[in-house]
Amino acid sequence: MANANEQLPAGWVAEWDANHQRYIFIESASGRAQWEPPAEQSTPSVDQPPAASTPPIAAHNKRRQYASNQGQIYYGANQSQPAEQSGYLGAGPQASNLFTPGLAIMENQQFSQQQQAHPPPTPQYFGGQSDYGQAPAYGQPQQPAAQPQMGGLADQFGNMGLGGGGGAQKGYHLQTANLITSPPDPLELLQPPPEIRLPPNSAISNSPFVTADPSYQRCTINAIPTTSSLLGKAKAPLALVITPYRTVGEGEPPVPLVTDTVIARCRRCRTYINPYVQFIDGGNRWRCCMCNMSNEVPQLFDWDEARNQPGDRWARAELNHSVVEFVAPNEYMVRPPQPAVYVYLLDVSHNAVQSGMVATATRTLLENLDRIPDEGGRTKVAIICFDVALYFFSMTPGSSESSMLVVSDIDDVFLPKPTDILVTLKDARDALENLLGKIGDMFKDNHAAGSAMGPALQAGFKLMAPIGGRITMLSASLPSLGEGALKNREDAKILGTSKESNLLQAASPFYKTFAIECSRAQVSVDMFLFSSTYQDVATLACLPHYTSGQTYYYPTFNAARPEDAVKFAHEFGEVLAMPIMLEAVMRVRATRGLRMSAFHGNFFVRSTDLLAMPAVPQDQSYTIEVQIDETLTTPSVLFQTAVLHTTCYGERRIRVITTAVPTTTNLSEVFASADQVAIATYLANKSVERSLTHKLEDARDFVVARVVDLLTAYKASMTSGGATAAGQLAAPENLKMLPALVLGLIKNVGIRQSAQIPPDLRAYAQALLSSLPSQNLIAYLYPTLYSLHDMPEEVGSVGEHGLIMPAPLPPSAERFQRYGLYLIEDGQTMFLWVGRDAVPQLISDVFNMPNYEALRGGKTTLPVLDNPFSQRVNAVVQKTREMRRGVYYPHLYIVKEDGEPPLRLWALSALIQDRADALPSYQQFIGTMKDKVNGTSY
Repeated sequence: MANANEQLPAGWVAEWDANHQRYIFIESASGRAQWEPPAEQSTPSVDQPPAASTPPIAAHNKRRQYASNQGQIYYGANQSQPAEQSGYLGAGPQASNLFTPGLAIMENQQFSQQQQAHPPPTPQYFGGQSDYGQAPAYGQPQQPAAQPQMGGLADQFGNMGLGGGGGAQKGYHLQTANLITSPPDPLELLQPPPEIRLPPNSAISNSPFVTADPSYQRCTINAIPTTSSLLGKAKAPLALVITPYRTVGEGEPPVPLVTDTVIARCRRCRTYINPYVQFIDGGNRWRCCMCNMSNEVPQLFDWDEARNQPGDRWARAELNHSVVEFVAPNEYMVRPPQPAVYVYLLDVSHNAVQSGMVATATRTLLENLDRIPDEGGRTKVAIICFDVALYFFSMTPGSSESSMLVVSDIDDVFLPKPTDILVTLKDARDALENLLGKIGDMFKDNHAAGSAMGPALQAGFKLMAPIGGRITMLSASLPSLGEGALKNREDAKILGTSKESNLLQAASPFYKTFAIECSRAQVSVDMFLFSSTYQDVATLACLPHYTSGQTYYYPTFNAARPEDAVKFAHEFGEVLAMPIMLEAVMRVRATRGLRMSAFHGNFFVRSTDLLAMPAVPQDQSYTIEVQIDETLTTPSVLFQTAVLHTTCYGERRIRVITTAVPTTTNLSEVFASADQVAIATYLANKSVERSLTHKLEDARDFVVARVVDLLTAYKASMTSGGATAAGQLAAPENLKMLPALVLGLIKNVGIRQSAQIPPDLRAYAQALLSSLPSQNLIAYLYPTLYSLHDMPEEVGSVGEHGLIMPAPLPPSAERFQRYGLYLIEDGQTMFLWVGRDAVPQLISDVFNMPNYEALRGGKTTLPVLDNPFSQRVNAVVQKTREMRRGVYYPHLYIVKEDGEPPLRLWALSALIQDRADALPSYQQFIGTMKDKVNGTSY
């Protein structure tokens, strides 16, 4: 058309937006009518440029007026058009990239496609006869089990409803599975959660990013009941799982940053503007989606600060993304952003030196000085060593020398020098490097056996309290002197009894009260614990728990074993380089009628709903229970998490995560929208809480009872009774794996019934259960099993979407062949299980040993040999270490089928679908649940 404005009614103009290749229709008068083009002519497509003869129309220099529903005109979408066609469901290529599951689905999908495209390779080696019949050749693909087609998973990406603009479909399609005849399929855990189906036009943008990626924030149910009684009838937990600072992997979209400090918030409920608000009054005001309050649009909201000209409101990140970060203006600061401060407390007692911890820690710190965040040159560091006394180091800026100051009075801790102990990293770099190279020699002959950990913590706190920051404690023995001294309370007689939960509670009030002091002063504490004997992890973990830190535990650490040194050096190096968020507070808001009722995770609850986090590490998860206090009358509800923090680069920011969820009065929609991964994460947190307030047995009974109640409610409400009902255990298709995850939870070291688990190991497992993000936690509860000896030749090679991984198998020894090679992993530990009839060529190719008899079990580093199979196995092992978020570097153990019994039993305990000691197999567990649901023993 020659001129777009010729077809518009009076008072309207069309502006061509060259950046976005679309027209913006602007009503210059104050009327509210919406114009549509004549029937015989089409509105210019948002995806096509104008005809060559159509000149761009100059932008108006006055503030734009937006009519009602103007966003629909802007995007060229007719209101009567189906939501699928207008892009609201996000069913396009962009949407398929939003969800990054724990194991790369696209890699498995590619493996499935290539397995069909390529015939099985020619057998390389023959396994011989075994009890299981003729062994297939090593290197020959196994016959694929009956599994869902992976191609279907790709289709589900497109139907996730990530567009959030409102789905035209009504309700959820509820499918019922019989758990008795439906064995667990690990591929189910790789699928995205049930889609969020919002009413049409819920969002003002059709961006594929208006629904938050579930890895940032997910809800246990994606259709919220309108009343608490309906929720109670469903017996489904209502909770949010939040990982506000998850790492962004390669190829993932970064969180957009709004830098103009224009922040629009509701005057009443303080909600941040987001894609689910409504613009009214010609675009001059916006209506809050939480409380319906009408608010003024800030004057500079439509101004492009970078270009110093009118901007495009609809291109603003906060209206197109549900996860966004703002640069905060001055009114969000109590004080100017402080520099990042790191204080390292290093145990130099006899045990620490002899184990090699001191040498490994100082070398790792020296090698990673360049990785410590220090963009502005403001970062400050200090090193304090301790045994029965405290050793401070004074480093003069500009000098390469340092002097040691010894404080032996640990009952009244003081700083021996007011300056030069906490120094700027940039200015004291030479002295710091020199010191780190000498500490090992200084204490190599140290025979002091005591540990003044408490006084060392107090000294570090005094040093950094005016500023705040992070204390990193590295300790190799039980604190024995001064404040916080502990006694060995490990008692084998009470392990496995009702009194065992006492060992999981803090033995001294010092660590909790000191943690609260740290939280007030914006000081966070990380614990690295190395003792080969009892160290009371349960008590020491209080510090990271209440200061938003993390606990890392290395039992029987010995740097003489390269595997121990590599694991610690990798994890400590990643922690050193981690960009942390300082001085943080987090608050979760929700639509009226919803209330945050309980909080789980590493933080301190400062008020009823304000969580204090002195430092927020990446990939730490938090679970918040939600209660329905009033009847919900809106078609959808919103949850908005806001984290105000200072970056380690000295900038005050606010990260905002908004999730919209539809409401429903239909019980079937509640069940069909339930997210089994989020529910399992919630149950893991509740089990830890219950084990501390009650008993370990109560924790196990509680999580099982919650699932039984849910399945009982589902049977009563959604299935019809009949003659065959007693032989079935009905569950929604989307919750098929929940019983398997709960079985993995009650078999987890954190709450498992056993008299053989040391209390330190159990306490550390509980710390992981309450802090791991869902992506890592699910693997920790339901370990992954790969068959390596018969993996297709494409597996272990790099494909279009990265390294091609094997298809995961259910964790059960039923999958084992006596000639096979298997990898079992749970994100914390990996086992290579070698069958006793493994052919010599396989042993040679993977382990460089002549035969099975020459192979030794135990902790190992897999050699990389000059043959394709060795390289592929190493690639799978390395990818397994890298594919989950976090700093963890799992140990690898070789486990021989007839090897050392303790190691065999440890590896077999990861096969959670099998019976172990008094713990049931999956079939027994399902049978027990069926009896309880059907009332035969409940």
